Amino acid sequence: MRILGVNIPDNKIIEVALTYLYGLGRSSSRRVLDSAKIARSKRTKDLTAEEISRIQNVIERNYRVEGELRQLIRRNVERLKDLQVYRGVRHLRRLPVRGQRTKTNSRTVRGNVRKTAGSGKRKVELK
Repeated sequence: MRILGVNIPDNKIIEVALTYLYGLGRSSSRRVLDSAKIARSKRTKDLTAEEISRIQNVIERNYRVEGELRQLIRRNVERLKDLQVYRGVRHLRRLPVRGQRTKTNSRTVRGNVRKTAGSGKRKVELK
């Protein structure tokens, strides 16, 4: 089954299956199901076409998901970079933005960059 261009798994409970949409978590999927008047414990494969369209209508009216949300986040980051504020500079340099330490533990943002290798002891070449 597809909702807003994303494949939703058939065998999962609909509350969990909606979290496959970028921008929807568990609590927002609960709110979507409550406003669409669909039981949370129902499996995705058991939904009727009318229930699927109700879910899509609720999501389209009330939430930014998938491509629209990604574009919004990208624009916000670009705006920070253009203004040259601290957060934008951290994004430009590909460093942690939210105050994390950088002496260690910033591998995720920097990529797996390892500048030190080994013990520092030089290997003696054999003659």
